Amino acid sequence: MSKPTVPMGRSAMAGRPKPKFNGNTLKRVLKMLFESYPVLMPITIACIIFSAIVNTLPAIFNQQIIELIEEWYVSREWASAKLEIMPRIITLAVLYVISLISFFTHTQLMAYITQGFLSKARKKMFSGMQNLPIKYFDTNKHGDIMSHYTNDIDTLRQLVSQAIPAVLQAGLIVISVFFIMLWYSAWMTLVVIGGILLLTFVTKTVGGGSAKYFIRQQRSMGKAEGFIQEMMNGQKVIKVFCHEKNSIKDFNEINNALYEDSKKAHSYANLLGPINMNIGNIIYVIIATVGGLFLLSEGFTNISISKAVGREVVFGISVVIPFLNMTRQFTGNINQVSQQINSVVMGLAGAERILNLMDAEPEADDGYVTLVNALIDENGNITETKERTGKWAWKHPHQADGTVTYTELKGDVRLFDVDFSYDEEKMVLHNIDVYAEPGQKVAFVGATGAGKTTITNLINRFYDIADGKIRYDGININKIRKSDLRRSLGIVLQETNLFTGTVMENIRYGRLDATDEECIEAARLSGADDFISRLPDGYNTELTNNGSNLSQGQRQLIAIARAAVADPPVMILDEATSSIDTRTEAIVQKGMDRLMHGRTVFVIAHRLSTVKNSDVIMVLDKGRIIERGNHDSLIEQKGKYYQLYTGAFELE
Repeated sequence: MSKPTVPMGRSAMAGRPKPKFNGNTLKRVLKMLFESYPVLMPITIACIIFSAIVNTLPAIFNQQIIELIEEWYVSREWASAKLEIMPRIITLAVLYVISLISFFTHTQLMAYITQGFLSKARKKMFSGMQNLPIKYFDTNKHGDIMSHYTNDIDTLRQLVSQAIPAVLQAGLIVISVFFIMLWYSAWMTLVVIGGILLLTFVTKTVGGGSAKYFIRQQRSMGKAEGFIQEMMNGQKVIKVFCHEKNSIKDFNEINNALYEDSKKAHSYANLLGPINMNIGNIIYVIIATVGGLFLLSEGFTNISISKAVGREVVFGISVVIPFLNMTRQFTGNINQVSQQINSVVMGLAGAERILNLMDAEPEADDGYVTLVNALIDENGNITETKERTGKWAWKHPHQADGTVTYTELKGDVRLFDVDFSYDEEKMVLHNIDVYAEPGQKVAFVGATGAGKTTITNLINRFYDIADGKIRYDGININKIRKSDLRRSLGIVLQETNLFTGTVMENIRYGRLDATDEECIEAARLSGADDFISRLPDGYNTELTNNGSNLSQGQRQLIAIARAAVADPPVMILDEATSSIDTRTEAIVQKGMDRLMHGRTVFVIAHRLSTVKNSDVIMVLDKGRIIERGNHDSLIEQKGKYYQLYTGAFELE
């Protein structure tokens, strides 16, 4: 179990940097939406615009109808007024029906677009994640990465399906109503604008605080999930060392940070709605009062766009009453926009984290030498073939003259003066020289942290060396495509990973085109067939939760069988038998001897009995090879290996 997350109580929270809002995130989200749905998105926006415009038309119709009623009241010619009023009412009713259809259309389209967009986002995240280097997963908590697929995706859903359409519609209504107001009366509009400035100030002050803490909440949630995932994986260790109370204490501190961020975010958010609503009510009352005063004032001169263009609307009750409704509509939609600030900010915070994962630098691979199936005749001539032959060759295209040469894959691995550092500050390996000829068994021994596993990670190119060279069959591994390089290497790690599925499927994971017979033969070779045959459903037994229904030794045997079915020319065994008891180890060792026959093998082991028959044993200390030779020669030297073997010096 890794070191627990640093506690984040009040003092830790005070020292955290304030998150910055990135406006480019919204642009990227919108761009991705239009790229994903180039036809449906414009249709949806058109429906939203139409629905918004129709929502502003009642003010115009109301003004005209009230004006006609005023004229009828003076002239008493109701029949003629009725003929003019009814068409307007019918027109408004028809527009409302069309608006309803438009609203239904855009909500259904947004539901379809949103779920499709999220599905594509998850696919893009996952496919991109498969191309990330091992370093990314070593430096990021797995629970925090998982949070991208759960919490962040959910906030993005709210942004796309609810917040953006609501803000767009409310914004269009506000703009439309504003110009209608100016058409009727600039003075009355100025009164409304004065109230809106107050509304905007409150929204910016309260909403800004809410936005800041909603962004913090999203990040704190990711940290909490990362910690929980870490604790779940280390549950046995926690219980063995009676660390429950400390785990609870650490979790409480992280959870308190999440609580503080969430509390402040929602406190601000819950204040915003009632404050804006009451400011809107105050503006409504002011408009009613000012409108009445203007009506009673004999010297009042109205200024409006309608007057400026020569189509003046007489200022009267027919203007004041619709103005009251427009004021309510104006402030209500501004309030609607302010209410969506939380969803927008949370959605953009989640979107930014998702985009960061998508933008994470993929594993660099400039290799051009590939691995191909080969037919090799008695004269050593190599012919490429699509069929699996059991023989492999490196296909090396030469750009200079356009020719292609083939080199037989033999498993000759050599390291020359290799230096390496994980963080570019402290060197982990110094001047490492390794010469593994085809068919040789090379063992690395030394204390934990000496650099044994790091060497095998460099051979796999999980990390790239800082200096020196690594050659595989005489080819610089930087020239070999990484997927082909790793396909030629079989690896059995100390930590076994089994996937949900049957035992057969887990063995076949080593080579997906392997037949059942080949998987069973690989299990026999590794010594796993005996216990698999005794399982309830044999090879069809379902494994879940990383094979928790099996013992550690059984899980390791399946991992060895998985490597065996891949049939690679080079094998890396990183403490492959460390979790197996002595009796089982003897069984496995026979199978592994058969597995290693004819292959180049790198063995990392603390049990020196497992490396005794190695062709070359290298003793590492603090990133340097201090001794090398076979078992007998190292014993004769009476150096560090001799001390380790005789028990005069413990590995740890």
